[in-house]
Amino acid sequence: MQFYRNMWIRDYLYPVCDWPGPNCRIVCHRDSTYRTLDQKTQCFARAVKKFKAKEYFIKLDDDALVDKDYIIDLVKKLSGYKRPAYISDHRIFRDPWNLQSLDRVPYGNGKFYMFNRQLVKCLNTSMTYIGPRNEDAVFGGMVSTGCGTSNVAYIRENDAWIWHKEYASKNKHIDLAFIKNH
Repeated sequence: MQFYRNMWIRDYLYPVCDWPGPNCRIVCHRDSTYRTLDQKTQCFARAVKKFKAKEYFIKLDDDALVDKDYIIDLVKKLSGYKRPAYISDHRIFRDPWNLQSLDRVPYGNGKFYMFNRQLVKCLNTSMTYIGPRNEDAVFGGMVSTGCGTSNVAYIRENDAWIWHKEYASKNKHIDLAFIKNH
């Protein structure tokens, strides 16, 4: 997190933490592992509903980086947008064990997704499903079951401005996934 605190994103960073600690603005009060990221995503979704003054939200993996000007352009373009907006590289999740909540739902790719206040208002944070599931598919399920897929503007991200695992641009090459478990 120190990497992000040293950048433009510092004032806008709301890390989702397992337990209270320095700079933790969203706390889930439970240990998380790779297999429980779906539960951490539910915690995140419940928490963002409380940030009434925020118009946009970004979910960004800790091994991803997004260009500031790209975010500013998206905010300008979508300012005052009336429909729920969900920006990512969407995929369709197939889950025959969760036909009512997760089967055939569009979901963001995980490294980055951005969404507006209108989407937060209709998120179904009490959605239920069987078994641990991909956290991004769970978020997509909360969108789908709460907002309805036909009511949401699914906007494709521009990957030219999003770096995942490594940043290679402007004569710099940085390993964003320095911890080798990524």
